[in-house]
Amino acid sequence: MGLPGARAASLPDLIAQVRPSVLPVGTFSLTDSPRFGFRGTGFVVGDGTLVATNAHVLPEGAGTEGGPMMAVVTGRSGAEGQARRVRVVAVDRWRDLALLQFDGPALPALHLNEGGLAREGQAIALLGFPLGGTFGYSLVAHHGIVASITSVALPAPTARQLDPRALIKLRDGNFEIYQLDATAYPGNSGGPVIDAETGVVLGIVNMVLVKGSRESALSSPTGISYAIPISHLAELIRTR
Repeated sequence: MGLPGARAASLPDLIAQVRPSVLPVGTFSLTDSPRFGFRGTGFVVGDGTLVATNAHVLPEGAGTEGGPMMAVVTGRSGAEGQARRVRVVAVDRWRDLALLQFDGPALPALHLNEGGLAREGQAIALLGFPLGGTFGYSLVAHHGIVASITSVALPAPTARQLDPRALIKLRDGNFEIYQLDATAYPGNSGGPVIDAETGVVLGIVNMVLVKGSRESALSSPTGISYAIPISHLAELIRTR
C-alpha cells in the first residue's frame, strides 16, 4: 500500500486504500463503560502487526506490569469494531513516538517515506479521529500542504527521564519538524500525514510536544498543525 511512485486515481481513492490501516488507539477494560477508552490515532506499519502513534497517547504506566491495557479498534463499520489488545514495544519520548504490537492476523501496512524530508509546498492529507468515538470512529481526512520545515527546540528531560537514550538525544540537539496548513485536533495525535499523490507516509501528527514548545504563549488555537518527520519513526522500528 502506498508504494513509491504509485499514483491513486484520486484523493478519495487514496483515502479508501489507507482507511483500513488507520486505527483508534486507547485503553481497554472489561469493567469500564465503554470498555474502550479512546486516546488518539495510530497507523499500521512494518510487518502489519505494528501500530505507530505518539508517546503522549499512552496513559501513565502503559507498558509496565500492572499498567493499563492498551488496544486498537479494527474492522470498523459505523459504531462497530473489534478491540484488539496491543503491547508497547518501543517508545521515543524525546520525539514523542511509540510503537505498539498486536497478535493475530496482520493488517495492511502503510509505506514509510524513504526519500528524506518532504518538500515545502508538497500536497498532503492527514487522517485520524479528531472526534474520537462520537460518530462511531469514522475516519476524518484533512487536505493541505507542508507549509514549512523548521527546527523545534525541546525542553531538557527531567532527571527521571535521563536514561542513556535521552542523553544521546539531548546531545543531538534540535530536530526539524513539518508545519502544516491543514488543521489537526487532539484526537488526530499519532495519525499519519501522507503524500496526497502516492500515499506514502511523510510524518506523524503531533498536537502536544511541538505545540507546547512552539506555541506556549498562545491562549487559543492558531490553525497551525505540526508533524514529526517519518524518518524518526523508521529509526525506532529498526532499533526497537
